[in-house]
This record gives sequence, C-alpha cells and structure tokens, in this order.
Amino acid sequence: MILGIDGGGTHTRASIMNGDRLLAHAVNGSIKRLRVGAEAAEINLRGLLKEVYAQAGVSAVDAASVGVASASMPGTAEWITAVFHDFGVNRSEVVGDEVIALDAAFRGGAGILQIAGTGSNTIGRAPDGTRETAGGWSSRLGDEGSGYWIGVNSLRRALHAYDREQPTQIIQRVSEVWSTPTMDAFINKGDGTPAPDFAALAPLMNELAEGGDPVAQETLGQAAADLVEFVLLVRSKLRRKHRIAGELPVAWTGGVLEYMPRVRNAFFAGLHAAAPEMPVAQESAVSLEGALWRARRLAEAA
Repeated sequence: MILGIDGGGTHTRASIMNGDRLLAHAVNGSIKRLRVGAEAAEINLRGLLKEVYAQAGVSAVDAASVGVASASMPGTAEWITAVFHDFGVNRSEVVGDEVIALDAAFRGGAGILQIAGTGSNTIGRAPDGTRETAGGWSSRLGDEGSGYWIGVNSLRRALHAYDREQPTQIIQRVSEVWSTPTMDAFINKGDGTPAPDFAALAPLMNELAEGGDPVAQETLGQAAADLVEFVLLVRSKLRRKHRIAGELPVAWTGGVLEYMPRVRNAFFAGLHAAAPEMPVAQESAVSLEGALWRARRLAEAA
C-alpha cells in the first residue's frame, strides 16, 4: 500500500495505490509553507490525508513519497514526517517537487525536465545519476517563465506601455480583478503587503495574449524564450561535465506549459531551432506518478 503526494504551489494532489490498483485520489490546498503559512499548510495536508485515506478505506500505508517545492527549507521534512506518523505511514521521504517530476518523466533515467507552474525550475540527470540545474531561484529572485513571473512582468511591461501611451488592456483587466478603480489604488494593491497572488494572473495574461494584446504576447514570448534558454543551459552542463555526446530527452510539466499553448508551442519551436535532434515530449509529465513510483521503491526496499 503506497501513498504519493505532489505538493504544488497552488494545489496538493495525493493518490493511494495497492500494487498496480488505484484506490483513491484527492486534491487540497498548497502545503508549501512559504506560500500559505505553516498553519494552513498543515491543515491542508491533514485534510488531504484524511480524505484520501477515507476514499481508500485504509488507516495506514507501507510507504509514502511527497514532493514539495520547499523541501529544502529547514523544518519542512520534519513537520511533514510528523504528520505522516500520525497517519500510520511506515516509511516516507520528503523531496523537492522537481525530484518527483523528474522521476515521473524518466523513472530514474537520464533526461532534462523543465518545470513551469507557479514557479519554474530546470533539472537534468546524467546517466550516472548526477544532476545539473538552472533557474528555480524563487519568485523574487528568479523563476523566469513561471506563472508568478508572467503575472509580475506583464504588469511591469503594461506600466511601461502606459507611460508610452501604447495600447494594452492589462491594467484595465487586472484593475477589475483587484477592484482597484484608480491608478493609485492599483499601484498600492500591487506593491502592498501581503503581495497579491501574481501567479493567479497568468491565465488572464494568456487570455489577453490570445486576444491580441501586444504586451501580453510579448511577455509570454519572453517566458518561452527563458524556458528554452534554461533547457539549453542544462544540456550544455551535462555535455561539458559528463561528456554526453548524444541528445538527452526533454520532458516538461506545470500549468504554464500545459495550459498555455502559446508558451508551449514557442518552447517547442525554440528547442527545435537550437537542437533539431533533441527528443521533446509532446505530453506533460504527471509529477504525482513520480511520487508513486518512488513510494513503491521505498516499500520494496523495506
């Protein structure tokens, strides 16, 4: 009996399997403390486990693997492990969300994974298991191409367009979402504490881009270009440090690439232009499958 958990920046997904049979699947809020706070994260995790256990009709599992973006933060693994103990988890691990996504795509094998959801990260694994990365330096310091980055930089570019009296609907549409009827109210909201959920604006930017808004189109184009650059950087590191001559496969996951065809198609086109022989997955890697794969290995090692 195994439990897999994908702790994303917006939602957390969990599944329980018995052998190859799926017993239960549930979704709850984020368990990323940096995003929702320690109290809300624990409430969300306990609620998720209660629901998925009830669906499966179990009171314990043999092994669990959870991937969460803040896994490396002090105390993260400890509090999740303590909650697991309360739910009768025999063996468990807490790893980064990029780890379960990488194993969802390559099952322990070599390859390059581009994550572009609420945040972004690029991780490559050589045939000997060594990893190379690029990006993923948090929403404030990096995460180019992510939903957060798209939200923030669409607004920045829209304000530049406003100064230049260039056309864009971004400020008007976001003002409607934020209920900010004046420019002063708009700026105070955007620069306020706590900060707005900029990642939640990404779908609106996608809608505006598809409708022809030039600023939204420019921002999404830059997001795709940044994601391409990260993949090529990791590819270069793997080739230089690990003497890999051939092309490694590329996989991807996250809402930006999955639900924004404009970004995904530009991402594909950019990779093909730079490395025509590079195999690129056409479908998104499902991170939860990587957590379940890792949980199964934990159970088998017992």
